[in-house]
Amino acid sequence: MAKLLSCVLGPRLYKIYRERDSERAPASVPETPTAVTAPHSSSWDTYYQPRALEKHADSILALASVFWSISYYSSPFAFFYLYRKGYLSLSKVVPFSHYAGTLLLLLAGVACLRGIGRWTNPQYRQFITILEATHRNQSSENKRQLANYNFDFRSWPVDFHWEEPSSRKESRGGPSRRGVALLRPEPLHRGTTDTLLNRVKKLPCQITSYLVAHTLGRRMLYPGSVYLLQKALMPVLLQGQARLVEECNGRRAKLLACDGNEIDTMFVDRRGTAQPQGQKLVICCEGNAGFYEVGCISTPLEAGYSVLGWNHPGFAGSTGVPFPQNEANAMDVVVQFAIHRLGFQPQDIIIYAWSIGGFTATWAAMSYPDVSAVILDASFDDLVPLALKVMPDSWRGLVTRTVRQHLNLNNAEQLCRYLGPVLLIRRTKDEIITTTVPEDIMSNRGNDLLLKLLQHRYPRVMAEEGLQVVRQWLEASSQLEEASIYSRWEVEEDWCLSVLRSYQAEHGPDFPWSVGEDMSADGRRQLALFLARKHLHNFEATHCTPLPAQNFQMPWHL
Repeated sequence: MAKLLSCVLGPRLYKIYRERDSERAPASVPETPTAVTAPHSSSWDTYYQPRALEKHADSILALASVFWSISYYSSPFAFFYLYRKGYLSLSKVVPFSHYAGTLLLLLAGVACLRGIGRWTNPQYRQFITILEATHRNQSSENKRQLANYNFDFRSWPVDFHWEEPSSRKESRGGPSRRGVALLRPEPLHRGTTDTLLNRVKKLPCQITSYLVAHTLGRRMLYPGSVYLLQKALMPVLLQGQARLVEECNGRRAKLLACDGNEIDTMFVDRRGTAQPQGQKLVICCEGNAGFYEVGCISTPLEAGYSVLGWNHPGFAGSTGVPFPQNEANAMDVVVQFAIHRLGFQPQDIIIYAWSIGGFTATWAAMSYPDVSAVILDASFDDLVPLALKVMPDSWRGLVTRTVRQHLNLNNAEQLCRYLGPVLLIRRTKDEIITTTVPEDIMSNRGNDLLLKLLQHRYPRVMAEEGLQVVRQWLEASSQLEEASIYSRWEVEEDWCLSVLRSYQAEHGPDFPWSVGEDMSADGRRQLALFLARKHLHNFEATHCTPLPAQNFQMPWHL
């Protein structure tokens, strides 16, 4: 009877992975009533085969879940309609509650029938036995056997906790339960006395901004967190996860962040291979509708690096909602996991981000300054210009306030706090982070990210002459035009390197540098072009085109 109850309340099982030859030695699960052997690909189908009762019951419950999600998103309009029609009176609500109660009882009955179907299936009984054994004792053998299954991630045991002593014993002022530290935006109106009257005047605007951010804004910014989209992508995500586990020997893990969110991660270890780049770990930060199962993780994998992918809060197996604070909290526990559980030194970690993932990547670079390098692909400097692009002009004030207070993705500000090597990859046909049309390459916000970084690091070089010539170089829409501008100013790379190395040897590596202070205008132009070319590479593609492995290069450094 206990096993039947476990089958009723247990998670949905999606897939049983094939085991590699080296892992096919049978082993029993400790602390279980009977010995349970790990599934072999010779006797088990790689896709879990539910019995008819479980299959049909699952379909009914899945349909009910979709209807509930649609009802949730349309509830404001439904309540408004019912109120206008007078259906929200007590005489109307009581019968409706009876219908709702009856429907819930029917769904509970369907769930019980699904449990019976699972109980009659030896595959599911074996899975639930291994899952219960792992929850009781997270031994390496139990976790190895559990890794053969893909199931609802909510039931996966936590593998790493943000408060583990080993992860914080050497740090001071680490994150609290409120979250890690973020750079706070400056007030919109400087010098205004924050009196009680002013606070009361601002209250309606603040309430409006809060409602916009937590309803429409967050879902527009992170569409991957919408349940219906995840439901539609589920088959693709399962296939991608199977590829990472079966072909790349990936290891899935659940991390508990300081805000209580559970973060879904996938680690592929290449340290045992002959490729030297396998000793480096690339932590991948996905876009606003990207998942590690099918995202930018494939580029460093193909290039031979060890890779750690993770999903944003609210994406696939990760819980929570993807607000900036939650995003930074998730990134913090991912980096801690890489250092203290996977055993990588910060100097061996590369942060790689695509699109909106640039926020968490720049936060990690700012908070963990010893990381080896940062690579930002199709990213931007600040969210406000991109948000204003898609909203009506009459909403300008509301949009700016909402972004600054609740969705402040200040990538450039965070990146300027990092002193290490940086590479920006600009998509020349990017249709997402341009503020006009994709053909207008100067409206690409990657340009602003480069300019802000160079102006912070080399303010004397990026004076009027240097800034002007870099803008001309950024206007080039092809490699031929780039080379033409570069050769027009007769950039001597050996001279530029010698100047920079001499300054570094005399003054140290900390930015900002005053190099170029006593230099001619032509010298500043040469240095500015040289630095721009070293920090930004063009990729002739649209925003969502996968980056080829040959374009995944380590950033330049002295």
